Amino acid sequence: MTRSRRVRMRRVYDPPEEADGSRVLVDRIWPRGLSKEAAALDEWCKDVAPSTGLRTWYGHDPARFEEFSRRYRTELRDEPHEAALQHLRELSRHGTLTLLTATKDSGISAAAVLREVLTH
Repeated sequence: MTRSRRVRMRRVYDPPEEADGSRVLVDRIWPRGLSKEAAALDEWCKDVAPSTGLRTWYGHDPARFEEFSRRYRTELRDEPHEAALQHLRELSRHGTLTLLTATKDSGISAAAVLREVLTH
């Protein structure tokens, strides 16, 4: 029996909710001005984040999101991305997984790409 994966995506600055399940920060850089206690994370999975080069190139430019998404999906097939992605898959098999990001527009973030990858 395959369990339906429930993968949520939220800003790390938003207060935790009971429905979050496992809260995992998926950004490479720690969120500015946020203490570890306030983040209320279960873990920080930096290895699944886009490479510094890709993140810098993208710069959260909405016009580049489609190409960013394509390049990031390619990166996710390489180590250590692949191992980190597998870890997130395992977490999602055991309950709700909430991907956390500091990005202001989470709909065009690496977390959005990850959510798509994890749920399809």
